[in-house]
Amino acid sequence: MNDELDVRVREWIARDIDPDTRAELRELLACRRCDDPAACRRASDELAERFDAYVTFGTAGLRGQLGAGPHRMNAVVIAHATVALARFIGERTSGASDGSQGIVVIAFDGREKSAYFARLAARIMVGAGFRALLSPTVAPTPVLAFAVKHLRADAGIMITASHNPRGDNGYKVYLGGEHGGRQLVAPFDDDIHNYMVESLESRSARDIPTGEPETLDQSVIEAYESLTASLVPEPIHDPRFVYTAMHGVGYATFTQVLRRAGFSVSSMTIVDEQVNPDSRFPTLPFPNPEEDGALTLACSRAREVGAELVLAHDPDADRLGVAIPDTLSQGGYRILTGNEIGILLGSWVAERAQQRGITVGSLACSIVSSPQLQRVATHFGYEFAWTLSGFKWISRVPNLLFGFEEALGFLVNPDVVHDKDGISAALAMLSLVSELHAEGKTIDNRLAEIDDQFGMFVSDAFSVRTSHGDIAEIMHGLRTSPPHGLANVAVTSVDDYSRDVSASGSQGSYLQRADVLALWLEDGSRVMFRPSGTESKLKVYVDVCEDSAPPRERRRIALARLNELTIATRALVS
Repeated sequence: MNDELDVRVREWIARDIDPDTRAELRELLACRRCDDPAACRRASDELAERFDAYVTFGTAGLRGQLGAGPHRMNAVVIAHATVALARFIGERTSGASDGSQGIVVIAFDGREKSAYFARLAARIMVGAGFRALLSPTVAPTPVLAFAVKHLRADAGIMITASHNPRGDNGYKVYLGGEHGGRQLVAPFDDDIHNYMVESLESRSARDIPTGEPETLDQSVIEAYESLTASLVPEPIHDPRFVYTAMHGVGYATFTQVLRRAGFSVSSMTIVDEQVNPDSRFPTLPFPNPEEDGALTLACSRAREVGAELVLAHDPDADRLGVAIPDTLSQGGYRILTGNEIGILLGSWVAERAQQRGITVGSLACSIVSSPQLQRVATHFGYEFAWTLSGFKWISRVPNLLFGFEEALGFLVNPDVVHDKDGISAALAMLSLVSELHAEGKTIDNRLAEIDDQFGMFVSDAFSVRTSHGDIAEIMHGLRTSPPHGLANVAVTSVDDYSRDVSASGSQGSYLQRADVLALWLEDGSRVMFRPSGTESKLKVYVDVCEDSAPPRERRRIALARLNELTIATRALVS
């Protein structure tokens, strides 16, 4: 029996303000003393894992599994994270010149405990001397990001785990002031984390001062809807499409945006089983439109109604999945990759900007996304920038017109929101379909035009789910002993972004050091490796370009090469 662990657990229980997690820990403590040796050992191991470290600030904030203890997401962690954020903001702002309080906006999604965590954070912000504006109901993450910018708030807190597995939750931080409602970046994440640990170790959550927050005015949400709707012209054609909210919070806001933009909501077929927020995600294998099976129900509904398009938001509506009719695909619909959607929207934005006479602007994407966007930028006479993964970096590119990352994140309205936005991206996709319909074309036709114009780029991505230790070992092995070749093609160079942030070779690079590795092959192909910032998985990206073969042969040759390279890469990291 580990008496020190027992003491730490009991101290946590005494400081915990949530009866659910107090009961959870008491049950685990009881299991440590039960007559079943196996159950006793499991409980001890579980408690040791929960108390062996603090949950840390990763991608723009905290994210992890719900549960009791410092290595889980719970009310105690949320309370002390909010104390830390309040301290961080207070040290960097002096309040308004008229002596009024600083503003923090708080919103939440439909996951378990989200509403409770949001209200707790809002109450603690009030106790710390801020005006806390709490969303009256569930809201998409882009609305929170917009509100921070629109209200010129000091910060924003979004309680969401985005597309993470069921049973997770998170605490996403947006910075105001000079950051303009952008996600938290280094080194500020370390500062807030250190303040959080200091608070956790020095005081009880029960002793943190609180007060009553204000309600975020509906006019802020309506301003987001109006400005987002103004992104597109009056539709020429109302596409027949199927929409799924994936048991998330996107439906209500998206519907209002459609109406304001002039689209007929009657042209939308809703996946009824997935339209309302449900933290259990009962009809999904995984609440992420990237995952296999996530759009099965939506595509089935699309077949029934003969839809021109399938649109899917992830649970907090900051990402967008798309599927289009394809007689050669199983089920009659093909799910587009993030790179395909990114190039469709990027070229749409760039062409519209050029037509409006905009001469200065940038297109940007993460280093693991398709190099094809760089050719689009060059064609339209705009700058191009690589960034690290995450819109905390993409949104900071100067004169940004459009940004994307292959993980289904798209920023088509950087003047309105400084973050990825699945709602505006869905609206832009509908507008593109409407315009193409007037020309007698489809999304598939447009993709073919893009490949002819900018070169045939094909990409693949997969993840290796394993422990953090195994991932570190794989990355170390690749760095110290990279392969000499893959799929019978020589590896000619290795870019290690943990050492050389100019590795991309682009004149417009906005990069920080990161645990990312790229292998460049003799035929111009690229394979990249990046540990996930939010989950225990290694993400692998494979890109192939073919523009020397005859146009009719390019896709076949490129896809065959991509398949060979993906198989070889999987074997390398298995």
